[in-house]
Amino acid sequence: QVQLVESGGGLIQAGASLRLSCEASGRAFGSYHMGWFRQAPGTEREFVAAISWTSLSTSYADAVKGRFTISRDNAKNTVFLQMNSLKPDDTAVYYCAARQGYGMGRTSSDYNYWGQGTQVTVSS
Repeated sequence: QVQLVESGGGLIQAGASLRLSCEASGRAFGSYHMGWFRQAPGTEREFVAAISWTSLSTSYADAVKGRFTISRDNAKNTVFLQMNSLKPDDTAVYYCAARQGYGMGRTSSDYNYWGQGTQVTVSS
């Protein structure tokens, strides 16, 4: 089992950058594929980005491709989401998630463990 704690959210102006972190506790963090999801008020939780346990593969939602970068440091049990050129539409609660099993996932049901979320608000 793994516990996930996100940090780094906040209020920021459009066009600026922000980096989210997700620290994992528990065993075998390096064996989990990791993902970031987000949920804005009144909407479904949506996929943002994922990274394989080796860091060799990444996947991004079309809405963030070219602006966001997911990375991980297995020695520090941490996954990051670097967000550049932020837009008001990026405003949401951002969740970190861990997946056991084969391949990265792009849907909420693919993931076994979730953090509590961190709020990102982008003002225009």
